Amino acid sequence: MGLRFTVLSSGSTGNATLVANGEKKVLIDAGFSAKKLEQLMEERDISGHDLDAILVTHEHSDHIKGLGPIARKYNLPVYANEKTWEALEKQIGAIAEENKRVMETGSSMDLGTMKIESFGISHDAAEPVAYNFYEGEQKLSVATDLGYLSPKVKESVADADVLVLESNHDVEMLRMGRYPWNIKRRILSDLGHLSNDAAGEGLCELLGGRTKRVYLAHLSRNHNMTDLARLTVGNILEDNRITCQDHSYKLMDTYYDRPTEWDSLDED
Repeated sequence: MGLRFTVLSSGSTGNATLVANGEKKVLIDAGFSAKKLEQLMEERDISGHDLDAILVTHEHSDHIKGLGPIARKYNLPVYANEKTWEALEKQIGAIAEENKRVMETGSSMDLGTMKIESFGISHDAAEPVAYNFYEGEQKLSVATDLGYLSPKVKESVADADVLVLESNHDVEMLRMGRYPWNIKRRILSDLGHLSNDAAGEGLCELLGGRTKRVYLAHLSRNHNMTDLARLTVGNILEDNRITCQDHSYKLMDTYYDRPTEWDSLDED
C-alpha cells in the first residue's frame, strides 16, 4: 500500500494532518485538545493507539495545543528540531526522554518503508519546518505557515504527486479586518502567512509536472473563505494559462471543523 493522508483539520484555530502507509501512521502537528484530536481521528477510523509518531512543524499553539497530552496518553515519540524543542517544552509539559526525538532541519528518516524529510520555511517561530513524505516513487508535501515561497521551498515541494499548501488569507479582507495593524503587518510579512494570491502565483511555477492535487490549507476563519481561496488561486492559474484540463490537476479544499476524505496516492 502506498501513501494516503487526511487533513484532520486546518486553519487559524488548529492544525493536524495524518499520513499513513501500509504499516505506519504519523501525525503532523497536534493543534487541538487531545479530546478533539481523538474525535477527528475517529471520524477517519483511526485511534491514538494506531499512531507511530508525531512530527512537529513549529511551536505555535495552533500546532501543539494537544501535543503533550496526546503524546503522553499513547506513549508516542515526538520529532522536532532542537530549537523547536527548546521553544515548546515549557508549553507541552513532560515528555518521556525516550520519546523526545531530534530531527534536524533538512534531515530525513525512515519509518518502515516511509521516508520523511524536513525542510526549512519562513515563519515567525524558532526554526519552523515543513515535511515531504515518500513511499517508493510517491511524494506527498505538506507545507503551511509560509511567509513566502522561497526558492528552497519550491525546490523541496517540486514534483510532489500531492501538495498541501497554505492559502491563508485574502489580502483585502485582512487589510479591512479588525486585527490591530501590528498583527496585520506580521501576517503580511515574509515571516507570516501565505495569501491566496501568493499561493496561486507560486503554483504557476510548481504545476505542470507530476502534481495531481493541491489542497489549499490553513485558511483564516476571519480573513478568508473556502470558495474564495479556490476561486482566487484558480483564476491566477488560468490567467497564466495553467488549466485543470491541460495539466490534470485539481484544487482541493480543507476544513477548520472536519477532516478531508482519505486521499490515496495509489489512485494517481
